[in-house]
Amino acid sequence: MTEISKPPVAALRPHSFTHHGITVEDPYAWLRDPGYPQVTDTEILAYLNAENAYFEAVMAPQKGLIDTIFTEMKGRVKDDDSSVPQRDGDFLYWYAFDAGAEYRTWYRRPVTGGSDTVILAEPRLAEGHAYFRLGGLAVSPNGRLLAYAVDTNGSERYVLRVRDLETGAELSDVIENWRYGLVWAADSQSFLYTDADENWRSKVIWHHRLGDAQSADRAVYTEEAEEFGVQIGRTQSRRYAVLQTGDHATSEVRLLPTDDFTAMPVLVSPRKADRQYDVDEREGTLYIRVNDTHPNFRIVTAPVSAPGQWSELVAGSDRHYIQSVTSFENLLAIEERVDGLSQIRLHRYEDGSQRYIAFPEASFVANLSTNPEYRAERLRIDYQSMVTPNTVYDYHLADDRLETLKVREIPSGYDPSQYATERLMAPARDGTLVPVSVVYRRDFVKDGRGPLHVYAYGAYGFAFPPGFSANRLSLLDRGFAYAIAHIRGGDDLGYQWYLDGKLQKRANTFNDFVDVTRFLIDQGFASPGRVTASGGSAGGELMGAIVNQAPELYGAVAAHVPFVDVLNTMLDDTLPLTPGEWPEWGNPIADADAFALIRSYSPYDNVTEQAYPALLITGGLNDPRVTYWEPAKWAAKLRAAKTDDNVLLLKTNMGAGHGGKSGRYVSLEEDAEEYAFLISQIGQ
Repeated sequence: MTEISKPPVAALRPHSFTHHGITVEDPYAWLRDPGYPQVTDTEILAYLNAENAYFEAVMAPQKGLIDTIFTEMKGRVKDDDSSVPQRDGDFLYWYAFDAGAEYRTWYRRPVTGGSDTVILAEPRLAEGHAYFRLGGLAVSPNGRLLAYAVDTNGSERYVLRVRDLETGAELSDVIENWRYGLVWAADSQSFLYTDADENWRSKVIWHHRLGDAQSADRAVYTEEAEEFGVQIGRTQSRRYAVLQTGDHATSEVRLLPTDDFTAMPVLVSPRKADRQYDVDEREGTLYIRVNDTHPNFRIVTAPVSAPGQWSELVAGSDRHYIQSVTSFENLLAIEERVDGLSQIRLHRYEDGSQRYIAFPEASFVANLSTNPEYRAERLRIDYQSMVTPNTVYDYHLADDRLETLKVREIPSGYDPSQYATERLMAPARDGTLVPVSVVYRRDFVKDGRGPLHVYAYGAYGFAFPPGFSANRLSLLDRGFAYAIAHIRGGDDLGYQWYLDGKLQKRANTFNDFVDVTRFLIDQGFASPGRVTASGGSAGGELMGAIVNQAPELYGAVAAHVPFVDVLNTMLDDTLPLTPGEWPEWGNPIADADAFALIRSYSPYDNVTEQAYPALLITGGLNDPRVTYWEPAKWAAKLRAAKTDDNVLLLKTNMGAGHGGKSGRYVSLEEDAEEYAFLISQIGQ
């Protein structure tokens, strides 16, 4: 064995802390650079680079498989792909990829006809950067100006600029540390935005006038509560900017007319603990989605002149989970889940009549796409299923008809008839039935010889829907079945499903995943050790918990940017997200019970001397969401504790953040590495 092929060993350095009378030892705490977000400690960098070198050495024999899978994945991507043009005001807008390009080029042309014009070329902006991501773009109401934001290191601290689309010139306006959200004033002379402070938190909504320096910008609203952050949006009517503040459990909304950003924002309803609401507006009436009387939300209305006087329009329901409300001029569009499956309900203002849009499959994912116009004669809809590639429809309201505009092309070929999908209900240990979506080739035999891959997220009320994945075909065509476990912690079966997987009920999320795995094994999809699993971020925390709880079930596990050092992170209120995360995980600083609960499941704190499956762990040096030292500390502790000879790999992207590498093809390289790792470790 050469030196490079030996796994690195992180030094053990005594470090401990005490809370609520309990002392916790943390000998790998030194892996956190005290200068973060700058990481300059030479010993830390040397350790991360040694782990990366070990990753390269171990994966070198799989290079052929990696290259093969990458070629397969790339072959399923249409090289010169483009979106379907969509009208916004006087123009049609769309993006397209040039052949071989990693990034999009954005175009428009007048609705009345004329030539196509490039409004933003991402490939040009990305030149000279190892990492590039467009954070967003927004055209001014007069159609002349384009605001766009760029991140070139993965830190999600964007730089926003403004371009004159008639002359192509860049204006002098530059906004540093922009962080998601921009609303133009009706006169196109100013805009609202949010930025990230030194702790990467958005606490202020700013008003910027074109031509002014950023230092002259005026604070329109400042949030004082430590755990709350601000966001901005716009009503469908474009009459109001929506100023929202909140955390993961509580929200509060103010409205500001877009024709007067100097006005006093109007509070819709004061914050109440554990009540969430959001707002749209039509012709002087507010349409409010709120969970005050039912966890699955209801819809109420109120006049703009008296926003606190609510009248119920749609009652809450155990079956119908209302996810969003869009008040077009001529209809109310309600996105919801019914018995866990997505639906779009259309409500007529005139008589209150309602209808659902009918889709061609029994199990699918459908949602409203970008529909910027206030009046909707047709609705742009995105659709897919486990076996049906992404499809773009226009739904024609006049004759209740779906028009297919585009079906994702798989250039290398794809025959959906060769694949089958099932929706199963797996019993959890407490008797709860957990939905599972499974897809496999029709020649897959349920005889226990597998292999099976199981994926889940399970946090923040984010559902992972049963949609299509072209990359997934590289597993299916090698004999895998692929399962999505719709575990508690997501909102797959409604908001209560989310509540049943957070705070004191967090263990349900981990138990559900393990119990789904055992159920699928019992159904003949695989046998213990022939199961692979993956998850990222909070889903990476899930991976850490399941390998602590039931390592014997899994042959290989990939944990991407895993949130595994939960106790330490929730105890550190200086970290970017911590205060806003307390409603999700609990506050162990103030609450001894929360401290004990988090400590009982935090993957890093529960590593034990036992055999673990093969593990691939990834991180990003510039990640502001899950800091790089979480996966690094976890990998180091696992290496010291595990009693097996299974491979453990840590790969840190030294120039990227939470999302890994950027670019549509470069990012496929990491997907191919993961698949090659999983396949090779179970001998498939």
